[in-house]
Amino acid sequence: MSLLAKTLSIAVLAVLASCLAVAPAQAAGTEISPPGANDWSCKPTAEHPYPVILVPGTFESMEKNWSTLSPYLKRAGYCVFALNYGETSGVYATAPVAESAQELASFVDAVRADTGTKKVDLVGHSQGGMMPRYYMGFLGGAKYVHQLIGIAPSNHGTEGVIIRPPSVVPDPDYTGLGCAACADQQAGSAFMLKLNSIGDTVAGSSYTVISTVHDEVVIPYNSQFLAGPARQVTNITVQDKCPADVFEHDQTPNDPVVHQIVAHALGQASGPADPAYQPSCI
Repeated sequence: MSLLAKTLSIAVLAVLASCLAVAPAQAAGTEISPPGANDWSCKPTAEHPYPVILVPGTFESMEKNWSTLSPYLKRAGYCVFALNYGETSGVYATAPVAESAQELASFVDAVRADTGTKKVDLVGHSQGGMMPRYYMGFLGGAKYVHQLIGIAPSNHGTEGVIIRPPSVVPDPDYTGLGCAACADQQAGSAFMLKLNSIGDTVAGSSYTVISTVHDEVVIPYNSQFLAGPARQVTNITVQDKCPADVFEHDQTPNDPVVHQIVAHALGQASGPADPAYQPSCI
């Protein structure tokens, strides 16, 4: 790639991040954990037996994506871990989703080894709420996951264009933007067809999906929902609980209502969140 092309690529990604109100990810090698995360001396308790792994979304660093949920869960008594993944050209979560799932597999193994637990709970935002399903369904990860909680996850892709900065010519294949993960997350992509070819869920794990009607990235918002029996799957729309909640896609991990739902779901000994659970509307 020429110096000019590299310069343009970096400029495009900068505009892209600004357009989505997403701060640029930390460059590779300068990873910073969110508050409360990655204390490798932490040991789960009988009350909270599963370590929690936070999985960020496209273009996100763990530091930004989980700056509020991580300390919230840590204060609640959980062992919290987080990772960056899928780095290409200094930007996180842009590699092919299947490759990122392999990175998640290695991280889960490391957390299980250090904490001495057989299973973990996964909490992911956007791509981070969907990508673990590939790990669970195609890389043998289901036996290591107690519950997957997806916050605005791209479970069936999006019918919108994930990236279309106003000053950049639309690139439906995302080749000029260096974001294979963006192409993978389009509804009907080869990746999405493979991911869902085995069904929305796999045996052995529970699933909770938390969505907002104001989602402007993964649309329609109800495409995030998973099909499955009530004993295994709960789909929650935030506005069904708190009608005045205005949080959109990017900021859902910072929504106090979402925090409460996540903590409730994590507190279930078996099965997903109780669909009747009512958080305090703030």
